Amino acid sequence: MNVPKSSFAMVQIGPRKLEARDVPIPDIAADGAILELEACGICGSDYEQFEGVLRTPFPVIPGHEPLGKIVRIGDLAAARWGVDEGDRVAIETMVSCRHCEPCLGGAYHLCDNRRIYSYIPLTEAPGLWGGYSQYMYLHPNSIVHRMDSSLPAETAVIFNPLGAGFRWAVEIPETSVGDTIVILGPGQRGLASVIACREAGAGTIIVTGLAADARKLEVARLYGADHTIDVDNEDAVRRVKELTEGKGTDIVVDVSSYATQPVVDALSMVRPGGTIVLAGVKGFKPVDQFVSDLIVMKEITIKGAFGVTSSGYGRAIKLIESGRVDFSSMHTHNFPLADAELAIRTLAREIDGDESIHSCLIPPH
Repeated sequence: MNVPKSSFAMVQIGPRKLEARDVPIPDIAADGAILELEACGICGSDYEQFEGVLRTPFPVIPGHEPLGKIVRIGDLAAARWGVDEGDRVAIETMVSCRHCEPCLGGAYHLCDNRRIYSYIPLTEAPGLWGGYSQYMYLHPNSIVHRMDSSLPAETAVIFNPLGAGFRWAVEIPETSVGDTIVILGPGQRGLASVIACREAGAGTIIVTGLAADARKLEVARLYGADHTIDVDNEDAVRRVKELTEGKGTDIVVDVSSYATQPVVDALSMVRPGGTIVLAGVKGFKPVDQFVSDLIVMKEITIKGAFGVTSSGYGRAIKLIESGRVDFSSMHTHNFPLADAELAIRTLAREIDGDESIHSCLIPPH
């Protein structure tokens, strides 16, 4: 397939600073590939990277939710991944070494030498390490998932947040048929958790959000939430207790960002013997009023959730390809690649009057 000599990309050169550049497209070895991007999803961590909170190196090409078509691939990579030129693939965010103790133990997402697409600097060859670009280099240790090329790109790219929903809200807490679960935060990963839990057969799904999240809470109900709670106008803990007849929920999944109160609330919402999954990052802030005795007395299990693994991605892709779920209520925006800053700021509610839930960047072709 014809591949140009350079790729248009949006490069982050500092906190809240993106600039357009043409980046050379490299030759590849037998174990690498070049991806032509169709879309790159935008999520809360894109905003954290934009703000400089993640302390990623600069200059860097952001974008860790890439979807596209293979346009150049070495023979070894084609054999390893089972794909060829022209195939549409979803790319896993993390690149592991395959040889350290966590990798050999099956926890490749916790690799001692983990690399993450969009956090590898432009100065490290070949530079095209992120999805805010027309083209992207695929490392030999990448994990790729073939996807149906007939799906609209903005639907297919939901594989990433939906994969998080399956891993964080189903796989990690071992959600089973009939379980009661409360999801703290109605953003794209909170909504994906609703969809995943409904697929898993959860009995009752409760979602909390702010007053400003009214539209997202409405979408949560559309996707199967039985109850939603506006935490600005209701006592969330009391309401959860009412809805569970005083017992508390089997599972609490916190996907809210920055706010630490949901962590405190989770301890009171979960039933004795229940499980809490913490997936929303808080900017390394301490959690005030965290009462550890509740963990002891109730024998609560608390689990952290970092990233998504192949099983979560696989379940997400299978559901997307099935056509059983209409994602149009969740996907709100397509932005041209050149408008990456606008996309990030819209998601962060810095643009008055424009509410983004799930959005993606579409590169020029």
